[in-house]
Amino acid sequence: MSDVLLETIEDGVATLTMNRPESRNAFTHEMMSGLAVSLTRLAADRTVRVVVLTGAGDAFSAGGDVKNFAANTGAEINRDERIQELRGRVEISRLLHEMPKPTLAVIPGPAAGAGFSLAMACDMRIAADTAKITTAFSKVGLSGDFGGTYFLTKLVGAAKARELYFMADVVLGKDAVALGMVNKSVPKEELPEAARAMAEKLASLPTVAIGYMKKNLNMALEGSLSDVFDWESAQMIRAFDTEDHKGAAQAFVEKRTPVFKGK
Repeated sequence: MSDVLLETIEDGVATLTMNRPESRNAFTHEMMSGLAVSLTRLAADRTVRVVVLTGAGDAFSAGGDVKNFAANTGAEINRDERIQELRGRVEISRLLHEMPKPTLAVIPGPAAGAGFSLAMACDMRIAADTAKITTAFSKVGLSGDFGGTYFLTKLVGAAKARELYFMADVVLGKDAVALGMVNKSVPKEELPEAARAMAEKLASLPTVAIGYMKKNLNMALEGSLSDVFDWESAQMIRAFDTEDHKGAAQAFVEKRTPVFKGK
């Protein structure tokens, strides 16, 4: 693991920390490659029951490095190659959105541009009440990437998503909850403890069933009611075969609290 992306795994909680605090954790090719490799591996690791994405220092991520953009202005580019390169990198958002276990963005401070998009790609978000959250793209004459337009539209609706993309207004963490952009906001000094508690709660859930729920919920974003019925039926029958369901059913009969093992 490179020093621009840190990884820890403890008690089923995998934490990926974007680690360029001096630049508000702006992306580099190395960081993006590391995220793609780590998320692919963690998605398949059955001992990992929740993936947390956060940033070092006082920021989540400022997204693309605008200073680097400015330095390369006027350089010769192959547009088709650049499109394909970017298309490959944005698979990071798909991994966060589709991996068969919950993903949690912990937002201590600014989440902007593509950093904003990665936060929106996660299943859940917890933010410091003072965290500045913004699409930012229009401020630098760009249109947006990493799936932010898709995720934000699903979270806040088409009209509000257009407003937030066009105007690039800054939304504080404490206000993002009411908009549906963030699940929970707490005072900054309480964020580490609150985020840890949320991650531990997610890790204690029946992980396989949560993965099936994600499939159902993602289908509900795009599919018809009939499609959702099909997906729910298939995942429900599969869930009946899990150790977690069988143990929970027995715990219900015995009137005790079930302990899920993620199997």
